[in-house]
Amino acid sequence: MKKSITCLLLLSTFLFLGFESCAQKEQKQEPPKAKNVIYMIGDGMALPQVFATMLATGEDLAFCQFPYTGIVDTRSKSNTITDSAAGGTALACDQKTKNGMVGMDSDTVAMPTVLDVLAEHGKSTGIVVTCYAGHATPADFFAKVPKRSMYEDIAIQMAESDKLNVMISGGRKHFDQRKDSINLIERMKNELGWKVYDTLADIDTSCMKYAVLAHRSHMPKYPERGEFLPEGVKTALKTLEQDEDGFFLMVEGSQIDFACHAADSAWMVNETVDFSNAVQIALDYAKADGNTLVVVTADHETGGLTMIDKQGAYTNISFNYSTGSHTCLPVMVYAYGPGAEQFTGWMQNNELKAKILKACGIEETTVDTTSIKATDNIVPVIGNFDSKPD
Repeated sequence: MKKSITCLLLLSTFLFLGFESCAQKEQKQEPPKAKNVIYMIGDGMALPQVFATMLATGEDLAFCQFPYTGIVDTRSKSNTITDSAAGGTALACDQKTKNGMVGMDSDTVAMPTVLDVLAEHGKSTGIVVTCYAGHATPADFFAKVPKRSMYEDIAIQMAESDKLNVMISGGRKHFDQRKDSINLIERMKNELGWKVYDTLADIDTSCMKYAVLAHRSHMPKYPERGEFLPEGVKTALKTLEQDEDGFFLMVEGSQIDFACHAADSAWMVNETVDFSNAVQIALDYAKADGNTLVVVTADHETGGLTMIDKQGAYTNISFNYSTGSHTCLPVMVYAYGPGAEQFTGWMQNNELKAKILKACGIEETTVDTTSIKATDNIVPVIGNFDSKPD
């Protein structure tokens, strides 16, 4: 009898230790959470722009270093071909919306962005771009307006935001050269707690509320504007990393899109190199930090860029733009850091917010999974194609 009791006790102890060991192992295997997020958008940049720049420079870009890549469908709620407002809103929010709308769903209901949610969870936030502060893509992360052209309204929403800590951009005219004659810069400094600068030089990076409005309009082209984008990222990081709760930083290479609209290959290559340099800074920061998720993608492709030999001889490559507008080509997503493994395969652009929040340990978002259907007339092209055997 005593032997039986002893055996039972030993068996119970063994099973308890075994369960405890499994529980500890399971706990140890829980994936790390991202404390910081750097979300980077190359406006108009799909795989053709990246590879064309690599061909033109003869060098790999920062995008080649990411361990996880995926494909993003950019179609909007209203159009097969999205604009930046709808494309950026989908990247910032959980739902696709109509072209031209900023931070609102297709019924003009304001939606919380990934910046909004992370700010509510105590993280400091910043935006660094080379366009207007209130241009479509940056505005998508902090503003709620039915029309992207409402620049002065967007500027007021930025100035009055209690969720945005750092803005580095152009677009000063929407703050101090307004139709309503309000000097919003003075109001920001005197009433709303901002420091406002017109250059990246001599910024008090210990201040947790400042705007750098470095040009009246969009920033000049690269390299004329110098290292504004990479240096802007460095400046924002110096400020935001002071927050013990972490940070969210959105960065846009805004003028890749401008260059492709203009079918200007030299400009496009320069802008893509500049954006890659900014991505490299973010990637180096994340590698050194260990708690930072970096996600790089685009709102859409611009220009319908292809690389062809017009003679069909497979030798002399030229860059060919099939349109001066946007296309519905899917774009890439590149990810590094805690939670990066989620960013693989085919995904809709409105799925990225939930993936980012999940990486941060936040699961309070519902993605609109309504199937996306082509809403424009898709006309198949039928013609004679000169097919040559390899």
